[in-house]
Amino acid sequence: MFVRIRNLREDSDLTQKQVSEYLFCDQSLYSKYERGLRDIPVGIIIKLAELYKTSTDYILGLTDEKQPYKK
Repeated sequence: MFVRIRNLREDSDLTQKQVSEYLFCDQSLYSKYERGLRDIPVGIIIKLAELYKTSTDYILGLTDEKQPYKK
């Protein structure tokens, strides 16, 4: 999961600071999420999925399909 959120961020050409501002958290906290030093709350996973237009399952590593599920 941690590698995926870093890869999604880098693929989107965003900095940790930009993502942390979107999430309303400190950059140092977001960095800990990416490095696997802190568990990521469900609400943050949902916001990241919305930001990157992917599914929470992709972020969690439950699927390799980046596209979100169709409603």
